[in-house]
This record gives sequence, structure tokens and C-alpha cells, in this order.
Amino acid sequence: MVHLTLTRAALLAAAITAPWLTVPTRLLATDATAPVIRLVSSDGSSRFVPLGLGKSVVIELPRDVKEVLVADPLTANAVMRSARRAYIIGVKVGQTNVYFFDADGNQIGGLDIAVTRNLNGIRAALKQTLPNANIQVEGLGDGVVLTGHVTSPMDAQVAFDIASRLVEDSKKVVNNISVHGREQVMLKVTVAEMQRDVIKQLGINLNGSIGGGASVLQFNTDTPFTAFNQTVSDTFFKGVTNNVNATLRAMERAGVVRTLAEPTLTAISGESASFLVGGEFPVPGGSSCQQNICTTTVQFKKFGVGLNFTPVVLADGRISLKVMSEVSELSTENSLPISTGGSIPSIRLRRADSTLEIPSGGSIGLAGLIQEQTKQQINGIPALMQVPILGTLFKSRDYVNHQTELAIIVTPYVVRATARNNLSRPDDGFADASDPASSLLGRLNRIYGVARKPDARLSYSGSYGFILD
Repeated sequence: MVHLTLTRAALLAAAITAPWLTVPTRLLATDATAPVIRLVSSDGSSRFVPLGLGKSVVIELPRDVKEVLVADPLTANAVMRSARRAYIIGVKVGQTNVYFFDADGNQIGGLDIAVTRNLNGIRAALKQTLPNANIQVEGLGDGVVLTGHVTSPMDAQVAFDIASRLVEDSKKVVNNISVHGREQVMLKVTVAEMQRDVIKQLGINLNGSIGGGASVLQFNTDTPFTAFNQTVSDTFFKGVTNNVNATLRAMERAGVVRTLAEPTLTAISGESASFLVGGEFPVPGGSSCQQNICTTTVQFKKFGVGLNFTPVVLADGRISLKVMSEVSELSTENSLPISTGGSIPSIRLRRADSTLEIPSGGSIGLAGLIQEQTKQQINGIPALMQVPILGTLFKSRDYVNHQTELAIIVTPYVVRATARNNLSRPDDGFADASDPASSLLGRLNRIYGVARKPDARLSYSGSYGFILD
């Protein structure tokens, strides 16, 4: 028993005096369960290299290469021509990595390859077409991104069209070109129209009978007038006999109508703008009834002076315009009567819609019209109306002559902002007339506007300015 106890004590003392017998055992167990992992290569330590499709790049390495790793050989291929020179060839559009290792397994270098479309052709075409533009072309997958800035929207559109044509798909082109110094265009449109109407009417209505016994001639004429869509109603001369009633109406009228509209509108180059001065009139639509309650829908139609245009400033101060101008007004001609009473008026419309190119400050005739319309109608009693001189008493004449001349002229200007005091308003300097002047002299206003003061050396006294009668 004593021997065993001493043996255990000796062993315990040996373990305390020699701790290295247990420490290596724990270290070996730790290394076996959690081995150390070291990251040799990654994108963070790689160099980005853009490469065109079907293009190659030459890589010079500082040490001899033992091993080459290409992540996706279908995207890019690495060819070693010597121990320190590699050729990277773009095979298809995509991204991949290439790593180089020496004989000891240490990394020499890494490349992050992005294979994109061949952009040199697009760059050369843009440089030749737009030499003064600052446009950068970058590849994004199988697409193209355009960046930079140009001086007009037309240049940006041209760059986009060239890239789309070379890429063969406009959806793969991202146009991120900004336009610096966008111009503002003011468009002045003049719509001038002259109308001349001549109406001559001679109407005779006869109502009665001639003869007696078995031979009786009965007649009844009702003369229509096309100018006003009515018959002879106003009596100029009326004669009555025992068997015949006669009504005579003679009328001649000549009128001139002058229409002038000059809408003016300003818009940024490449943007659309619209302008309308007029109104809307209601047009009854369909009706619906529910539970003995009927409702009628109403639609509103616009009329007046309208202008809509889209300007694009080109090179050398030229302006491309897509312009639509119209002048419309209500008319009683061809009006539509409604069952509830009254009528729906028609619209007399003059409209021009076109695309044209004009220099700044130049004018061009957008549209023109010369129209002459003549209507003549003769009604009467057969045979009797053919009698010379006396036949006039048995026939009616309706003559309408309508002449129109229309011209639409457009003038664009490249404009800049100006100081507020350089602009004037229609009511500048307007002042109401005093009570005595309004009551006794019938004046509605005093002097308005600001005019140049007369020279003090001239013998002038009184008010000056712009005076309305």
C-alpha cells in the first residue's frame, strides 16, 4: 500500500514539474479542429482591365510564371508566350478574373477583366460627326453608355442615333448626355385673313290662278335663298289682285371681314409649349334616364387662337420647328338644331400643322389659301320666265360670291432673358379719365404709355404720350 501511494505521488509530482507533457496534446487538438486559412488572391488586390470584344492586351510580369488561373475561359483567354509575358484575349462579352503564380505558389498579380463591345469604332464615328462635342463612350455588359455634354439636344440625338446604328439595337444604348446652355426660342405666328362676301337676291313669290271654267292655271312659287337658308319673307312690294298674290324682295349686300391673330410663345429648345386664347362652348352629348330622372352629358369644345410648337436649336443658329397654329370661331353656318330648343353652333377653323427649318429671325410662309366660291340659282315659272324683259317678273335670282385669302407666317427667334424694366405691358401708364372729361367730353381714359419728352427748345405745351380717342 505504501508503495502504491508513493508511486501515485511520484507521478503527480512529475506531472507538476513537467507541464510540457500535457500542453502539446492540447495544441495538436486545436490545430486539427481549426486549420488556418489564408486568402491569397481576390478582386480587391486585382487590377481592372477593360477589354474590347475580339481585342487583346499584353501583360508584362515581374517574375517567372509557373501557373495561370482563368476563372471563365469562355469570356477571356490567357496565352503565355514566355515566362514573363502573357496575352489576354477577349472572347465574348462578360467579366472574369486572371491570376498568375510563381513556382513557390505566391501570387504575382491578378487582373479583373471586363470584356465589352469594341467601342473604338463608336468613338471614332462620334469624333468625326461631332468634333466639338465632349462625349465619353463606356461599355456596360453588351450595351453602351454615352456620357458627357453637348450644346444642343440635336447633337445628343445624333450621338444616340450613331451609337444605336453601330450597336444594332437602340435598347442597348443608354444616353446620359447632358445639354449645356439650352437655348430658348420665341415663335411669332401671324395669321392674316381677308374675306369678301357679295350677295345679290331678287325674289318673287307668285300665288294664284289664271283662267276660268275647265281651263284654270294654278301656280304657287316659294323662292329659296341659299345665302341665309330662308325663303322670301320680308315684303318689299306686295301686290294683290282678285286671283293672284305677288311678293317681291330685292336685296344686295357686300361685306369685308379682316381677321388678324399674332400669337407669340417662348419655349426651351427641345421642349413643347402650347398657347390658347379663346373659350369653350357646351355641346350636349348622350342622355340617360334612371328612375324617371334623366341626365344629359355635356362636352366642351375649344375655340379661339391656339399655338403649339416644339423648337430644336441646330448649329449655326438654325431652328427646327414642329408647329401647329389654328384660329377658330363660332359660326351660325351649318349649325345643328336640337330638340330642346336652340341650336349648336359650328366652328369655322383655320389650321396649319407642319415641320420646318428656319434661321433665327427669318420668316417663312407656313400656309396660304386663296379661295373663291360662287353660288347662283334661278327659280321661276316655266315658259314665262324665258320671256324677254317681262320674264323677270316670273323668276327669282340668288347670287352669292365668297372670296377668302389667308396667309400664315411664322418667325422664330433665339432669345435671352432681359431686365424687367426692358419689358412693357399693354396697360403701362393707363389712367382713367376724370369725371368731367368722361361726362362732358365722352373720354374713357387719359394719356397712357411713356413717350419721349419733347425737346425743351421747341414751343410745345400740353400733354404728351400715347393718346386714345
